[in-house]
Amino acid sequence: MYRGQIKPIYGALVVLWSTLFACEKAVDDNVPSREREYYAGGVNTTFEYGSNAYAIPSRNLTGPLLQNHLAGDALFHANFQEDESLPFPGLGPLFIHHSCAACHAQNGRSHPPFSKDDNSSGLLLRLSLAGAGEYGEPIGVPGFGIQLQTSATNGTLPEANFFISWENVPVEFPDGHSVTLRQPYFQFYNTYTTLPPAVLRSGRNAPPVFGLGLLEAIPEADILALEDIADINEDYISGKANFVWNHLTQEFDLGRFGWKSGSPSVIQQSAEAFLQDMGITSAGIFPIEACLGQPNCTATPSIPDISFEQARQTAFYLRTLAVPAPRNLDDPTVIQGKQLFTDIGCASCHVPQWTTGLSDIPFLSNQLIYPYTDLLIHDLGEGLGDGRPEYEAGANEWRTPPLWGIGLSSVVSPLGTFLHDGRASTLEEAILWHGGEAVHTRNYFINLSADEREALIRFLKSL
Repeated sequence: MYRGQIKPIYGALVVLWSTLFACEKAVDDNVPSREREYYAGGVNTTFEYGSNAYAIPSRNLTGPLLQNHLAGDALFHANFQEDESLPFPGLGPLFIHHSCAACHAQNGRSHPPFSKDDNSSGLLLRLSLAGAGEYGEPIGVPGFGIQLQTSATNGTLPEANFFISWENVPVEFPDGHSVTLRQPYFQFYNTYTTLPPAVLRSGRNAPPVFGLGLLEAIPEADILALEDIADINEDYISGKANFVWNHLTQEFDLGRFGWKSGSPSVIQQSAEAFLQDMGITSAGIFPIEACLGQPNCTATPSIPDISFEQARQTAFYLRTLAVPAPRNLDDPTVIQGKQLFTDIGCASCHVPQWTTGLSDIPFLSNQLIYPYTDLLIHDLGEGLGDGRPEYEAGANEWRTPPLWGIGLSSVVSPLGTFLHDGRASTLEEAILWHGGEAVHTRNYFINLSADEREALIRFLKSL
């Protein structure tokens, strides 16, 4: 038996989920085309707009599928423990938080730490040395690996802690409006041993986790059709795919998940988070502790903490979370903002509409969806650059994050912030950080009138 093997009690949750299903709307062929955009996730759309908006399962989950979803839900929200006699054992020996939900509160965004001793943040620090590994992956730092572990079980030393110092970056608009951006700088303290020189470091803020199964079901060929590495169409946008190592198939696959598209599948992304964030090993994916061989690591090769089935259930939960519907799309200001979104070039990367292909989860197949992403990586300039390549993603390149549900971010995660390291407190700040391929779009935004800028932000908040 795997150490994390459990038998959750589902009764009360099944009743709750059944109640939620009763409140859902359905989409069918009779819905006029102009209204279909309200169904951002196709039949996997939820019309819940409260603090649980990112945590609603697809209405199509019944019977064994619902049981699988609830089992994954239990694992995602479980507080893992060091003590083998307690439920959900296997924590550590090095870790950051006790649960997935500690970073993805309400399945939403996290925020940078407010102070040195702030343990509520879901922001973590990725590390590496210059160069690339056997498959193009980042090279881990000796004694520290690829992610800074700030906590440890009894008898083990954490790797280090970090704090952020901020540099103000003022932005002046032609009409007199001004915004002060914040540039983060990550600094270590309480290191258990000396860090090598020239360590690359990059903050990673926890993103929302709904709708992942739909993104996984977009046909690869359709994504690759949008590549324009040489900018042949001369629109300043030269997105490219990131091909990464698939630990399950042992071959290179299209990266879709993570801030630099460093993972090819939901199961690999979530299993790596189990490993790096909580020290939870998984059978058949990441069975070895990430810290093995480090001076401060008490782990030895052993039975994985969770089974492959539990890793699959967690991924199934994330793949079958419904997508929140947009709101107020018929509002004239929102309509104006949507047109500006296209006119100034935002939609060149944040592609509004896709149709999914075939999925092993039938109700994710052949769905017209509105995620507002191209799932490609783009050079966003040195201002957002972290100096840390990941496979084919360069130091300044980032995956286009989906925008669906972004208007509910302040409802679901009132403290949540935007961009890969959480530096942007508002959507306006996030836009202003865009450089590189997006610098022309950023400059167009700055030169809009105040009413036009407000309309564009209103549109984003409607999603």
